[in-house]
Amino acid sequence: MLTDFELLQRITAADQTALRELYDRYFNRLSRFLLRMTGDTETVAELINDVFLVVWQSAGRFRGDSTVSTWILGVAYRKALKALKAKRTTVPLDEEDLHMTETESAAEDIAAVIDKLSPIHKSVMELTYYFGYTYKEIAEICGSPENTIKTRMFHARRHLKSIIEA
Repeated sequence: MLTDFELLQRITAADQTALRELYDRYFNRLSRFLLRMTGDTETVAELINDVFLVVWQSAGRFRGDSTVSTWILGVAYRKALKALKAKRTTVPLDEEDLHMTETESAAEDIAAVIDKLSPIHKSVMELTYYFGYTYKEIAEICGSPENTIKTRMFHARRHLKSIIEA
């Protein structure tokens, strides 16, 4: 099994099989991340395609300063922010949402509170708690200094506390 970096090297040589393998490895992770950021499944599909177009076109420019996953999520993060600026989207209420278990309902309540944060604060929370990235990795993904990420997390937590208390 090839590493992500080895797949990128093959993509640089126009290996479509390598692109497909990398796509398969990251599809679920990107889907969850982008859905949490945008709240729209149609937008997610478009964004994933945009992300992998960048991977295809830019694999040779990957310097290796971070992990491949950090680089790919960074591309996804920037694409999602652009999409959010272009239009605001909402998730329609499905019939299934009306019949959730208590655990699912609690998870939805937490997600609803997090959704009230700005996209920048929401993404820092999700990258930390849902995806397990460190502040340093999140800084690389977002293209911001690590101290900025820490400050964003501080403000996100403070805002969450005020929402919960209200």
